[in-house]
Amino acid sequence: MNTFLSTLPAVPINSYIALSAVLFCIGALGVMIRRNIIIMLMCIELMLNSVNLLLTAFSSFKNDADGQVFVFFVMAVAAAEVAVGLGIIVMIYRNTFSIDIDRLSELKN
Repeated sequence: MNTFLSTLPAVPINSYIALSAVLFCIGALGVMIRRNIIIMLMCIELMLNSVNLLLTAFSSFKNDADGQVFVFFVMAVAAAEVAVGLGIIVMIYRNTFSIDIDRLSELKN
């Protein structure tokens, strides 16, 4: 048996919570501040991944697989969101020749 792995200290759950909170805040600020649709989608993905990290950490902490199963479903929804979002971005770019959110008001006419 490998003795190196058995001597490593476990990472405390507080570290996972802090990292997840930082990633979620970065994603939320990116959605609120940036005006580019692609960057906004990337920030939404960052927020989803921070939640997935937290679910996985709590699942491992509690020795229960329910959180990890839920992460699988969140990842499936995120993949569908990306596919639909990129399709919408392509259609917006074809109509306005820009992916800036502020230019979307031109689509009303």
